[in-house]
Amino acid sequence: MEKKTTSRDGTSLAYQVIGQGPTVILVSGAMSTGGTMAPLAHRLADRCTAVVHDRRGRGESGDTAPYAVEREVEDLAALVEAVGGEAALFGVSSGGALVLEAAASGLPVRQVAVYEVPFADHLEGGAEREAVYKENLNKALGEGRRGDAVELFLRLTGLGEEMIRGARQSPMWAGMEAVAPSLAYDDAVMGDGLLPRERLAAIPVPVLSLVGGASPEWMREAGRSVAEAVPQGSYHVLEGQTHMVEPAVLAPVLADRFAE
Repeated sequence: MEKKTTSRDGTSLAYQVIGQGPTVILVSGAMSTGGTMAPLAHRLADRCTAVVHDRRGRGESGDTAPYAVEREVEDLAALVEAVGGEAALFGVSSGGALVLEAAASGLPVRQVAVYEVPFADHLEGGAEREAVYKENLNKALGEGRRGDAVELFLRLTGLGEEMIRGARQSPMWAGMEAVAPSLAYDDAVMGDGLLPRERLAAIPVPVLSLVGGASPEWMREAGRSVAEAVPQGSYHVLEGQTHMVEPAVLAPVLADRFAE
């Protein structure tokens, strides 16, 4: 990250600006940093000014206790101000939930796009699953068991036990444990895991809700529900894509939207 700005509570935020054209701030999901969004930023760079940042508690950004979702909305407000006072927002997974909350809070954004925010309304037993995850995650982090917290998240995403054991032995594990406390932040952003209809109804700008055609049906229906809940919502399926969407497929759709 090349630049720094400061959020309202004094937290230092690291960010990078890539490309030219209308500005869009890219917001990553759980267990990720701004670097996760860099490949997408580079794909957008010929038509958009893409801004990637390390969310608080990750990478080169700072952190200030206690955490509240409002602090991350203030982080996005600080970024918007730092890059010119107006921007579009794109968020992936739980980062999309943060983007939707920021838009509902009245940030000066032109428009919003999200990819597969995992609201569990259409997943059988989804609300109960989210409640159990929240309890176990907070317990693991409270006891300093960062590795166990990472395992809980990987299990939530559907990763098999053998894959999780392999991940523990991989060189990436130390980095995953380093950002494990931020799992509680994403969990807070997701609330009870269900679609926040009243908040979405308050969003005053256009929202494009994107999903992958190869993702589970409940995830696709969650994306459709987002588009239906906001006043100016639209829904688009990226055929053949999963939750790990390919930047080469995603970027042209976002550029067409944001560079209008």
